[in-house]
Amino acid sequence: MTAARPGAPGLTGADTLGGHTGRQLLRLCEVVGLTTRDAEVYARTLTAMLGAAAARPLDLPPPNPTFLSDDHTPVEFSLSFVPGAAPTLRVLLEPGCAVGDLARNGRLGLRAVREMAARWGFATDRLDELEDLFLPPSPEGPFALWCALELRPGGVPKVKVYLNPAATGRAHAAATVREALRRLGHHDAFAALPPHDRHLFFALDLGDWAEPRVKVYLAHQDLSAAEAGALSRTGGLSRTGGLSRAEENEEFFRIAAGQDGQDGPNGGGAEPAPAVRRPVQSCHAFTESASGLPSGFTLYVPVRDYAPHDGEALTRATALLARHEQDPAPLSAAVSALTDRDPEEGVGLVAYLALAHQQGQPPRVTTYLSSEAYAVRPPVGLLPAEPATVR
Repeated sequence: MTAARPGAPGLTGADTLGGHTGRQLLRLCEVVGLTTRDAEVYARTLTAMLGAAAARPLDLPPPNPTFLSDDHTPVEFSLSFVPGAAPTLRVLLEPGCAVGDLARNGRLGLRAVREMAARWGFATDRLDELEDLFLPPSPEGPFALWCALELRPGGVPKVKVYLNPAATGRAHAAATVREALRRLGHHDAFAALPPHDRHLFFALDLGDWAEPRVKVYLAHQDLSAAEAGALSRTGGLSRTGGLSRAEENEEFFRIAAGQDGQDGPNGGGAEPAPAVRRPVQSCHAFTESASGLPSGFTLYVPVRDYAPHDGEALTRATALLARHEQDPAPLSAAVSALTDRDPEEGVGLVAYLALAHQQGQPPRVTTYLSSEAYAVRPPVGLLPAEPATVR
């Protein structure tokens, strides 16, 4: 599955998880134009949130298996692009990664979020309202709590928290999501969700957001491009070439999955996409409760399961950015900031490609980039793989 990781810039035998990911973050901050001061604040924040795992040497195995990345690095970066502006840098991490017990993992994550709330002066009341649903005494599932930081000028990030709908068992995931939406005032939101295979994440925006979102993430196994195009419940027209939202999402899926110009994965027919290890994901964001409908929609394609290597994944990402009038140069610089390996030497550095629509905003293309602190997944052919609980 994985090969020994080629040397990354600055890596030594005594390097640590916090040191490695912190240096990656510093270089990425430079790519997106954040000041040195802001970059240093964010790198220290990342190290602090990793807790005891930050000091763990990289010549030891990962602190614990994590659902967050292929090689079990508990950190993932992403760049979100809109026309006419520098991309926004985000970092997703698992604050409780130092412990293997899910209950303790969740408690550590919750404590980290509350410490950030005290430091930056935001409320956690919406998260507190859901604690019993998502952080029970004996949780199940692949994770407990993740936290994402959207890094802004000034050294104060926007904060997002991701929770596990299957914390009390996968059979209860739908009921958990329904009850969480109800508690937050979105009584009709559950009925607006499209058909899906399972609930993946329940997420909350905390802190300084113009319109804080409640987000439900769904998994869709063996999805066709046409089915992917029909997942959005937001309606409206896209801003790309006069396409409808459904047509734009379908086009995005075809390019990201390497099916551009084909009727199916092999051309010439309306076949579903190849079976992949990770399902396609959709995110449905709710900001108001009156209509019961989402105000935002994001489609995620796990490009590392549709491409033989990262060179091809980057080619598709570049095509998507050009399609949406966004400069691909920062993506190339970001890849160089993370690793010195050739993209063709592995697959998974580019983990996901995503297209997001939020009412009143231009479409966003987001590339999700792996730290690869521990291993590089070798290039593979486009062969079907058995489903697994890997994000």
